[in-house]
Amino acid sequence: MKQSEGNYRRIVIKVGGSLFVNSAAIENIISQIAGLVRDKIETIVVSSGAIACGMAVLKLEKRPKNVSTLQAVAALGQNELMNIYRRGLGRHNLNCGQVLLTWEDFDSRERYLNARNTILRLIGFGVVPVINENDTVSIDEIKFGDNDKLSAMVSHLAEADLLIILTDVDGLLSKDRKEVIRVVGEITPRIQSLACPTDKQRCVGGMNSKLEAARMVMDSGLPCVIANGLKKDVIFSVLKSPQESGTLFLPKKNRLVAKKRWIAFGTKAVGKILVDKGARQALVENNKSLLCPGIKQVEGDFAAGDTVLVVDEDNVEFARGKVEYNAGELIKIMGQRLKKEVIHRDNLVIICRSR
Repeated sequence: MKQSEGNYRRIVIKVGGSLFVNSAAIENIISQIAGLVRDKIETIVVSSGAIACGMAVLKLEKRPKNVSTLQAVAALGQNELMNIYRRGLGRHNLNCGQVLLTWEDFDSRERYLNARNTILRLIGFGVVPVINENDTVSIDEIKFGDNDKLSAMVSHLAEADLLIILTDVDGLLSKDRKEVIRVVGEITPRIQSLACPTDKQRCVGGMNSKLEAARMVMDSGLPCVIANGLKKDVIFSVLKSPQESGTLFLPKKNRLVAKKRWIAFGTKAVGKILVDKGARQALVENNKSLLCPGIKQVEGDFAAGDTVLVVDEDNVEFARGKVEYNAGELIKIMGQRLKKEVIHRDNLVIICRSR
């Protein structure tokens, strides 16, 4: 008998680091993952906990601030973390495979596709991919910052149908902290104001980062649920009744194609192009490419092929894309009546249509 419902072909489950202080909860989560695999639902795990596990082994009460110490703790903790999954899934006759990623693996299209192919091949072997940021080598320039964002990016990469973020609270709470907000259709300033940064010593992130992850998957046409991983069989509950099991974030209607998801969420923008009202209208309303005449300002030192932000006259980002010229070349031709495509529409993603 199936323990899960819904038309889910592939899901991503993010397991929060705070859950690893409760071994029974982790055991139950792993048991549910095994149940999903039995139900023929392809399941990818993005797991925090490496640093928490390393701190536990070394009996550290406070998260190290020194980079090399933090990376050493992560190196020790990665082994402990994977042993938890290996032993847990092994009890269900399943194997897991570790995938460690950095921003560079997403920013490069070739590495992005290689990572995707590796994850999908693991799934094809019946192996559960367990993904984490490569904390042992990550520095600020290539860090995601938290595994919530990584889980959203993995959801895009793997073309998942749902992202479930498991934490130690029941979802997004109301201002008085007494009720769970059951459904969110848009992350407005009011919704954002309900988030508060974490103060847990073993974790980074908090509800702010979870809302950012939810926004990323919503914008690309995927649903997201934030739920309490300490509750027994919560994953099964989410699949049967998402809005009764946590906070359900509804997807936008138009799902981005794979390449545009990568441009929007898998690459780092290294420059900015400011355009006039006419250019904004042509891009947003008429699905046109960005041409020279509408460009008013260029910022940053980017090369042809880099991702840049496209902002309006109020300096508000509404699009991003892969630019055809380097910054120096573009400064020379911007505003001119040239019919040269600066960003082709196939390489342009509209982030925000409303003003």
